Amino acid sequence: MDASRTSPLTHDELNALVDGQLTAAQRAAAMARVADDPVAGETFKAWQDQREALRGLHGELLDEPIPDTLLAAVQRSTRERQALDPWWRWGGMAAGVLLAFAVGWTAHGQFGSMAPFAAGHAARASQAFVHQATLAHAAFAPEVRHPVEVGAAQQEHLVQWLSKRLGKPLKVPLLSSQGYELVGGRLLPGDGGARAQFMFQNAAGVRVTLYLGALDGSPVAGKPANAETAFRYSHDGPVPAFYWMDQGFGYAMSGPVAREELMRLAELVYQQL
Repeated sequence: MDASRTSPLTHDELNALVDGQLTAAQRAAAMARVADDPVAGETFKAWQDQREALRGLHGELLDEPIPDTLLAAVQRSTRERQALDPWWRWGGMAAGVLLAFAVGWTAHGQFGSMAPFAAGHAARASQAFVHQATLAHAAFAPEVRHPVEVGAAQQEHLVQWLSKRLGKPLKVPLLSSQGYELVGGRLLPGDGGARAQFMFQNAAGVRVTLYLGALDGSPVAGKPANAETAFRYSHDGPVPAFYWMDQGFGYAMSGPVAREELMRLAELVYQQL
């Protein structure tokens, strides 16, 4: 018997299967292996449900027409690129050297003018991050059978796995002093790479989630890339959240609780991480 047919699928192979990144032959082979592996089958089903849940949060946007302003911007960009193409072909290496000199001179003489752009970019990245955190909370906190991918009983495996995927040693904060115990966690996609979500629940069944992952490391207004940011409160998503950045990583504590309680939880997480 083919050893690849009997070996369990890795998480990378399952990700590729769920995301539709396999050829028809590869997908057929992977589905055959899933059928032979109950654990892989359950994971595959949970990831498919997760994907559909996330798509369903704003599914109505897929059917909306593209805004006229966006179409106009694309057309302008296309015309500008077409106008520049002959210059790049004719200029060749000399044009590249000239452009590099111009960029270097601008950066040296006018670096301060880039600060507002960098600050705006960082603000948009952090806002997108916390919005994704609240969407992930809304997608999985209501789940009864599959709220997490790996349960609290396998906490050591969960932490090792997520640490490897995020490229940073992680640990689960203890929130028992506030009445919350770990339910488990899962791996999620994000704009800057893999993200992790840890879920906690109190005796009343209320769930809060800690969402974390690497953010764009661009310096902000003269600050180093790994500078810390103060806690910020957001209530623009499905649930409120407190979020902050520390050493290039973003953290967001989300849940349907009062602002004061959420702040206490966020502070407790920050002290331990």
